[in-house]
Order: sequence, then structure tokens, then C-alpha cells
Amino acid sequence: MGPQYFPGRTVLFRREANGVTFRIPALLYIPSSTTFLAFSEERLSPNDAEANLLVLRRGTFYRNYVDWEDMRALYPAYLKNHRSMNPCPVFDEFTGTVFLFFIAVLGNIPESFQLITGKNVTRLCYISSTDHGHTWSPVTDLTDRTIRDSIKEWATFALGPGHGIQLKSGRLLIPAYAYHIDCKECFGKICTTTPHSFTFYSDNHGKSWRFGEFVPNLETVECQLVSVDEEDGTNTLYCNSRSPLGYRVQALSKDDGAVFLEGQLVQKLVEQPHGCHGSVVGFPAPILECGDTRTADPPNGPENQLYPICSFKNLALSAIHGCRPSQNGTPPLPGTNFLPPTWVIYSHPSNPNARDQLGIYLSTFPRDPDSWSEPWVIYEGPSAYSDLAYVELPSTEAAHNDPPAVAFACLFENGSKSPYEEISFSIFTLYELINNIPKKSDLSHRALKRTKLRNYCTVA
Repeated sequence: MGPQYFPGRTVLFRREANGVTFRIPALLYIPSSTTFLAFSEERLSPNDAEANLLVLRRGTFYRNYVDWEDMRALYPAYLKNHRSMNPCPVFDEFTGTVFLFFIAVLGNIPESFQLITGKNVTRLCYISSTDHGHTWSPVTDLTDRTIRDSIKEWATFALGPGHGIQLKSGRLLIPAYAYHIDCKECFGKICTTTPHSFTFYSDNHGKSWRFGEFVPNLETVECQLVSVDEEDGTNTLYCNSRSPLGYRVQALSKDDGAVFLEGQLVQKLVEQPHGCHGSVVGFPAPILECGDTRTADPPNGPENQLYPICSFKNLALSAIHGCRPSQNGTPPLPGTNFLPPTWVIYSHPSNPNARDQLGIYLSTFPRDPDSWSEPWVIYEGPSAYSDLAYVELPSTEAAHNDPPAVAFACLFENGSKSPYEEISFSIFTLYELINNIPKKSDLSHRALKRTKLRNYCTVA
């Protein structure tokens, strides 16, 4: 095995000499204009209670590099006497509108005070842009019309942080969590609150918003969502949440986020002692075009058997996942009803004891909590919150017969002594990810068994 490989890194936000710190990254990619929107909180110090404004850097993607504009403050994303926190952007492909959701918290009141007293001082807000982040609307406060009286049952709540998603139906989804007040008073104080993840959603392109039911059984806080397609045409909404239980928690919804089934502990995704935010993003599984056959010794397979040669450039995929053999060496095509299943990647500090060693994990069957790979560490030092985006690169003229190259962008907190010194941006391809996942990850046969891909050669 060669030396460890790290993707290139561009610092977008850096702590200033006067102590001003940038935290809580959120990343959005708009394919139609090849635009990245990188958001963060500007804070007077790393402390949550000293958050101030939201800031933005726009980047134009030119396949081989990103041209970044200077940082600017998003002054419209502000309520008087409140601090703006937890940026959570989502893009409506039907209308071309970017919604930037955030919470506005009164003064310098910390989350802990709200949990102790049950006095919720947090508001649900958004601004929007119809020109891909050049200009923004005035702020809209949704709290009274969306949360209504339920706010009295929540000691506090927050969003994401990081990106929201849009479903094929057009539904917009914003990940969120709230601390539900289980016992209102105990000797004059709040005695019990329990955190639960859930979603805010809109079925009319942001004209009105509702919220779904909580993940019912396990304590869950910061979360993100993925719409997971199966090859038979079914779909599941997948939620991956931070938890105080020592591991990540995943929960599935069959009705697009209105109701979640019971959460499951994901023991392959370990949380640090105090936990940390993580990001998930889904993408269509790559299909391999198969050509001739050759004799090979596949992992855990019989020797001297004919296996089709796959022409997809990412040969490392075959090394980890293998190819499904075709009958008589003739690779048939997928059926007309085939829908590429969704794979998911996840970013999170991989050191189980500290916010350190930012890793990228892959799951080829995200509904299975045991399906995650070992992490590819893309940053060795202190690192914390991150946000991912899926980027599809069109084929070049020289390789017009190849599938589009699959790439990902990651915006993440990092530093040399503290994870809150910088927020950096990296891009890497699916090939790089799979080529750098530790080979002890055994994804191939589990994926082939679970996804039930028949009669053609594919990575699954």
C-alpha cells in the first residue's frame, strides 16, 4: 500500500487575529450554473453564545478548479436582537429558488439555559434567492405560522445544520431537531427534556411549511437526510443523526419524512464522547459496462471462472465490489424497469475519542446499519463539522462513451491545534474514495446480496 492520499484543500474561512471565528459549514451545489454556495456562522469567538451573522462565499466550478468570490455577510439573514445560527440551504430545481433556512436565537442566551428553564427563545427563519445567491430576499419568520403552539412543548430546537434536500415529487425537506419537554416542572425547574430529529417540509415550493413527527424511540439531535431509491422503484427517506448514545442513529420514513420508523443504532459509525455533527449525501450507484470475459479469482469466489471485464474507469470499484458474472460470458443489459439504487457517503471525525481525523465512509445499502465501509481519512488533524455535496461531472469528448464522473465536495472545520481555526473545501471523485477506503471493508457480497441486481454486470 502506497503513501496515504489526501484530496486538495482550499481554505474558505479562517479565524481572525481578533478572535472572530467561523463555524458550522453548510454547502450547496447548483448544477445548472455550476455554482457552489458555502455558508458559515461568523462568531465573535468559537462559543455558541457568541454567534453573530451568517456569511457566504460563492464559487463557480470549472471542472478542474473552483473560482471563489470574496466572503460577504448575509445581512438579510437576521432578526433584530437575535443571533443567526445553523445555516441550512436547499435548492428548488422546479423554481430555481435557493432557500437559506436558519435559526435566530435571542441575545446571547445559550441552549443550556433554554433546556433548564424550558423558555424557548429560538425562531425559525429563512431568506431566499432567485439568482443563485447573488441577491437575497428579506427575512421571513415562520415560527408562529409553522410551529404554532407546539413551540410551548419544545425547550428549544435547531436545524441541520448543513444542506436540505428536494424529492422527485418536488417536496422540500429541511432536517431539524427539538428538545421535547417531557416533564414541565419538577421543584420549579424543567426536569426532563429529550431530543428528537424530524423534518420541516413544503409541498408547494416554499409557500407554506409543515413539520413531521419525531424519530420516536432514540435520542437524536443534529441530522441530515437522503432520498434512497431501490432498483425496484421503491423509495425510502433516510435520516442519519448525531446521538448521545455512543453511535450514530439512522431512521427511515416511508412517507417522505412525515413519520419516521424507530431509529437504529449504527455501530459502525462511532460518536466521540460528546458527539459531533456529520453529513450524508446520496447518489445513483454507478453501472459498469461489461465487455469481454477473462479468468480471474474474485474475492470469496471460485477460481478459474469467467468474469466480464468492466470498462468503467474506476477499476478500483471492481477491486472492492467485484462484478456480477454473466451467463456464458455474454453481458446482458439491465431491464427497462431498472432504477439505479442509491449509495450514500458520510463525513465525520473518525477518531472515536476526539474531533480529529475527518473520514469519508461509503454505504452501498444504507438501509442496512451494518453496510458502512471503513473511513478514508481526508484530513489527519483536528476536524469537526462538515457538509457534503454531490457533483456530477459530464464526460469529456475523448471519453464520451463513459458514464459521467461522480465527484463530491466537502466543506469542513479543521485546524492544526483546534478544529475551529479554518473551514476548508475539498473535491474528490468516487474513484478516489473507493481507491482509498481501507481494503478490509467488505462491501461487495453484502451489496450484491441485498440489492438483488440480476442479469447484468454492475457494481452494487
